[in-house]
Parts: sequence; structure tokens; C-alpha cells
Amino acid sequence: MSFKHSSAMSRRAFLRWLGVGGAAVAAGSWLAACSGPAGTVVRAPDATFTPDLEFELRASAATAQILPGEATSVWSYTGRVIKGEASNLQSIPGSYLGPILRARTGQRVRVTFTNDLPEDTQETIVHWHGLVLPEDMDGHPRFAIRPKQTYVYEFEVTNRAGTYWFHPHPHGKTGRQVQMGLAGLFIVSDEEEQALALPRDDYDVPLVIQDRTFDAGNQFAYLRGGGMMSGMDHGGMMDQMMGFLGQRVLINGQPDYTLSVATRVYRLRVLNGSNARIYKLGWSTGQPLVVIGTDGGLLEKPVEKPYVMLAPGERVELWADFSGFEVGAELTLNSLAYSGAEDPGGMMGGMMGMMSGGPPLGTPLTLLRVKVERAEDEPLSLPRSLARLERLDPAQAVNASQPRPVALSLRNMIWLINGKQFEMTGVTPEETVQANTLEVWEIVNELNPGEMMDANGMAHPIHLHGVQFQVVGRRVLPALKAGWDTVSAGYVDEGWKDTVLVMPGERVKLAMRFGAHTGLFLYHCHNLEHEDQGMMRNYRIAG
Repeated sequence: MSFKHSSAMSRRAFLRWLGVGGAAVAAGSWLAACSGPAGTVVRAPDATFTPDLEFELRASAATAQILPGEATSVWSYTGRVIKGEASNLQSIPGSYLGPILRARTGQRVRVTFTNDLPEDTQETIVHWHGLVLPEDMDGHPRFAIRPKQTYVYEFEVTNRAGTYWFHPHPHGKTGRQVQMGLAGLFIVSDEEEQALALPRDDYDVPLVIQDRTFDAGNQFAYLRGGGMMSGMDHGGMMDQMMGFLGQRVLINGQPDYTLSVATRVYRLRVLNGSNARIYKLGWSTGQPLVVIGTDGGLLEKPVEKPYVMLAPGERVELWADFSGFEVGAELTLNSLAYSGAEDPGGMMGGMMGMMSGGPPLGTPLTLLRVKVERAEDEPLSLPRSLARLERLDPAQAVNASQPRPVALSLRNMIWLINGKQFEMTGVTPEETVQANTLEVWEIVNELNPGEMMDANGMAHPIHLHGVQFQVVGRRVLPALKAGWDTVSAGYVDEGWKDTVLVMPGERVKLAMRFGAHTGLFLYHCHNLEHEDQGMMRNYRIAG
């Protein structure tokens, strides 16, 4: 589905035009960990580490035939298996997306990653989103490497079975690198999952949802102006401020995607790989969605939802039963209408529409079409129970009476966490936790009185590195409940998560147990433009 493109201007030009004081925090480059010359191995393999699986992974330029006509220039991860079975690395057919890496819980993995991006300024590093890893394996931007340099990851997979993913994490450049195509899936299995009668092989389908804008030459257009205010600047201020919203939805890197199915059950692994767009998943038939897994793996039992909210970085696994459809039937998976994710009011309300890119958050969209093309006998039935799930008791947390606050706010058009922006190695005493302890955190999406834009705030997907958590409470300000009511039935808080959607005026309480890995880890907004602009902080796990 395409939409007419409108302009965006740069943040600095917009600030000058408004006369607002204060300078935006520049993203900048951080090369402390990659100061060697091109061609160097920044982190070499450990001779004492014996991998069960070994991969080679490379980020480089390529082209992809996405739209009719001229091919699109992309950046893509490519890989190969050095040690392991060929099935440990799979490609997504016809996609610019990177490979699917497959591993089992307990396996030791080595990944030799090389930055082969075509621009000298594009340092990068790989973040293994959702995996709980040591600090130097997690993809912190201070470890970013320059083009032609190599970083060797070595880690044991300790996560339970689930759908995880990997993407770039250089400070100030993550949004563009993901927009250009850098993303891949990391799927973990374990004995408990393998013992279940779940759809496998061709019936276990990854669906990566992304939105993109194309220029007249079929190239990705990111943070570009070109409309009524373009005479001021071409930097895409609205996209930087609110998050990039593309004009077309792609599934697995393809527009107008059709999933061909048989009359049987499928396991759909759905990732929101978009920079900023939040989806409200719903079937066109009105049937409920049957959820069997979230960010951190399988649920205790299947859960039915009228719709499912999916913010950037979140994953959901669906039990999709097409056995009741006739051959030739068609249906769609849509993003349904919702409200309240961004504030259309204030003195800037009318101007936002003129400067935004793709359709606003909450606009109904068709994501993909499903076509039932053949008949097959259905051997599977929905399990009544799925997996053992430890329930964290927030009353047992070391800070049970005083949850650790994470305040999300806007000041002088700069998004902040606890009143601060990102510092590469900066961490406060209030951001220090102890290893092997259970804590409760409370994320508070604050009002922003006096701000000319988003005085009520906007929705933020908050991602924590180094830990999985459970959502143990939500409440919202009465004044903003109307918007919240359009999304709240779609929260899937029954399982383990690493990313959580926090609506304006909402307070979300999380319980988490920190493990033995010590060091600096990130917590940040997974709206990638917010992240790049500094809505990100370190926290320290102390031994």
C-alpha cells in the first residue's frame, strides 16, 4: 500500500524556524574500540573457546529487485556456515534481509563478523536482540568497528527456545543501517519445544514487517525532505523527531506480499523490524489471533487475543489454522486502526501532517494477503499447554517497595530517559544493579507540559539489553485512557519479553532477574530515530 510522500525538514532548521533554544545532541562517531587500521581484527578468536557452531557474517552493499524497474541498492548481511549443519543457516527467499541463524540452547557459537559497508563513516556492530550475553558480545556501540574491520563473537546460547533477531547498533547510525536492510533472525530451539507437536519446516514461517519509502528511482528514501517546507532543509526533521514512517509495507523485504498456504496449521513468527511504526495485528475475518510465543519464547499455554500490538523490536508467534478454509479462499493480516500513540494537538498539530512521511501511527494498513492454494490433511491440534514458565514475584524483589524509575520525557524537543541523553560510557549510581538479584523497574511515560509538540508524549517501545523481563502491572492516566483503550486488549504480557510498548500516560511495571554477566548494558527506546537521537542510557550490572 503506497501513500503520497510529503516533506520533512531538518531538526536544526526547524529549531531555527521556531526560535527554540538549545542544540540537539549530535550522534557522532565512537571509535574507542576500533582504533586500528582497516583490515584489522578488533576482537580475535579465543583459542580456549571451542564452538559447536561457527558462522561467518558480513555486512555489505548489494542490490535487490523490490519494485518493478530499477533494482534497489541495499545493505545486507550475508553468511555461511564454517562449522555445523547447512540447516543452521537459512536464507529468506527473494529478500534483502540477512540469513536466519539457528541454534539450540546450550550450544557454543562463534560468529566472525566483518564490516564491509561501502561508506568509510559507517562503523557498525551487531546486537543479538533478546539474547542474554556478556557485555562484549552484546553489541554495545562502544565496540563498533570501521569498514574492513572484523569482530569475533563467541558465546553460549543460554536463552530458551524463541524467535530472536540481530541488527546493527552503532550510535547515531542504527536507523539508517536498518533502513538499508541490515537485519536477520536468530532462532533458538530446545528440548522442551522439540517435544511439542508444533508446525515445522515449511509450515514454520518467518514474517518480518518493515515499512519503506522509495524515491522515483526505486531507491530507499530515508530522512529526506521534498515538500512545501523543503526550502529550509532536506534533513527530515519530523522523521527524526517522531520516528521514520515509510509509505509502503514490506514483508520479508517484498511489497504486496502473498503467503500461499495449505488447509492446515502454520506457525507464524512475526517480527516488527520497522524503525518506528507500531502495528495492531488483526485478521480480516475477525477471528482472534492465537498467540503461542512472545519475545522470550513460548507461553505456558496458548492465548487468544482480538488483536495483537507489535511495536518495533517485538516478536510474536501465532498459531494460524487455515484448515477451515476452502481452497481458493483469501484473507488478509491487517494493522487495525488505533489512536493515542502520538499527540496530534498543540500548536504544531496541523504542521505535523504537512511534514510527516508515511501514514501516521494508527492508520489502518493491509500487511499481507493469505491465499489458500491446496488441500492437506491436518495432523496437528492446538496444545493445551506449551512450556514451563517461571513466574517472577515482584514482592521478592530487592527493591520491591521502591521500583527503579525509568521516566520517558520530552524537553526542548529532545527525548530523554530520566532527564538524560546517551553517554557512551556514562552511567549513574541510580543505573547500577547487582548481579544475581531480582528487581522491579517502572517505566513512566510522562506528560510534557509546555512542549509545542507531543505535550502528552508519544508511544515508546522500551528495550532492555542483557536481561529478559516479565510485565507485572500497567496503568494509565485517566485523561489518556481513550487512546490506551484502543490498544490495551492487544498487549501480550503473559510471557518473557525484552521489549515493551509504553503508551502516553502509561506506567508499566517490570520484574527481572539479572544474571552473572557484569558490565555496561543498554536500555533505550526502540524507535530507532529516538535511539539515534540519544533516547538511550547505560545501566551497569555490578558483581
